[in-house]
Amino acid sequence: MRGAFLALAAAGAAALAGLTLPVHAAPDGAAIYGKCAACHTKTGAGVPGVFPPLGEDFRVMAASDAGRRYLTLVVTRGVSGPIKVGGKPYAGVMPAQATLDDASVAAVLNHVGSEIAKTGPEFRPFAEAEIAGIRAGGATLSAQDVGKLHAAAGGQ
Repeated sequence: MRGAFLALAAAGAAALAGLTLPVHAAPDGAAIYGKCAACHTKTGAGVPGVFPPLGEDFRVMAASDAGRRYLTLVVTRGVSGPIKVGGKPYAGVMPAQATLDDASVAAVLNHVGSEIAKTGPEFRPFAEAEIAGIRAGGATLSAQDVGKLHAAAGGQ
């Protein structure tokens, strides 16, 4: 009996050795941004007075801890209320993108910071763990609460 078990175990191990586990590809930030482009446009130019551009303001915010928190919360919690970007007022509402996991939020923010927002301070990529911590810390915030964080987070 023991010999049969060992033979079966060896055969199973040999069969498993030939298997490859699926590799989960990193989320595609450009593809995720496709949803954002409906309001912010493909180039990130936004819509005057309604949806802000994603340019220097984004890069300035991504350079500070408070700004990185704000940008993450905009995606995970949404944003509402008047804000100023580039000295111009915006009164649109962005709903929370609650279906995005932490890796996807990092991917889309990294896409914006490296491919859309090309002016401003050097961009430091977001990490999945950073997104997870910010998401957990802001779990009770409303979109209006997030809007109130804009100016203190470095919004211009």
